[in-house]
Amino acid sequence: MKYIEAEELEQLLSYDELIPKINEAFAQNYNIPMRHHHQYPNPKEGMESTLLLMPAWDNGENLGVKIVNVSPNNSKHNLPSIQGLYIYFDLQTGTPKALMDAKKLTVKRTAAASALASQYLSRANSQSLLVIGTGALSAELIQAHCAVRPITEVLVWGRSEDKAQAVVDSINIDGVSIKTIGTIEQGMAQADIISCATLSPTALVFGRDLKPGQHLDMIGAYKPDMREMDDEVLAMADIYVDNLEGAIKETGDLAIPIANGTVKVEDIKADLFELAQGKKEVIRSPESITCFKSVGHALEDLAAATLAFDKSQKQLTDV
Repeated sequence: MKYIEAEELEQLLSYDELIPKINEAFAQNYNIPMRHHHQYPNPKEGMESTLLLMPAWDNGENLGVKIVNVSPNNSKHNLPSIQGLYIYFDLQTGTPKALMDAKKLTVKRTAAASALASQYLSRANSQSLLVIGTGALSAELIQAHCAVRPITEVLVWGRSEDKAQAVVDSINIDGVSIKTIGTIEQGMAQADIISCATLSPTALVFGRDLKPGQHLDMIGAYKPDMREMDDEVLAMADIYVDNLEGAIKETGDLAIPIANGTVKVEDIKADLFELAQGKKEVIRSPESITCFKSVGHALEDLAAATLAFDKSQKQLTDV
């Protein structure tokens, strides 16, 4: 059984191939059970961690399961908050075909889904990007968004200036200026696209700071009691999600404002299934504010794993 480590996944999963692959997957009929979402005590850290089990299979050859732990305090140990493995099976026989590094697979497919949503939702002439957060996703989000929009300026904000600078130093894209910014508010005043990927339990993005025409890409708040944006954002924006069923239950960014009546489920314009399948159309004016709320989906993992495995096998036969 092949093991595809993080460094190899980085080479196999280019965004010019992965983003269309994710779109193709949302347009097809995959079988995706609701993911298992378990909180468990982590006494040494003084807070809970999260175990996620995410199965998916297509109607032909492939089945996969991602097993992931999310440990919010891992930054103290100089470790990514996401740790885990992806197991890729032959659907017919149940034989494992590959193990893959789950954290690299996750950041790649998450950034690709955000960029796919931006293709549908952001203004085609968007040139500036604010990335809020300095985790493993940050550099990937920069690359993915730059792959679908003519970005010339990227601003990076983090609670730690050193970590924000480390993100800036880790990436170089021709024709793109990448620098840190002192406050989120300063960044929002300049950005066409705002991408927020943090483990913050409380809102960082506020409606009072939004500008007409902006697109929000909200990735954190992966539990029902966590938020990255306030109610005013949702009241001002056209709301889209990756998958409706998971989004209204799993993230406090939606579950809390739905419970308090700020928004209704019916206010969500569409999910990526409906957009990719052509069931819904995005009608955006230059002044519209769009908000994409991502909670992650096992479909994205299977699509990325299939692309990585197929390319790795082709490389072997080409030698």
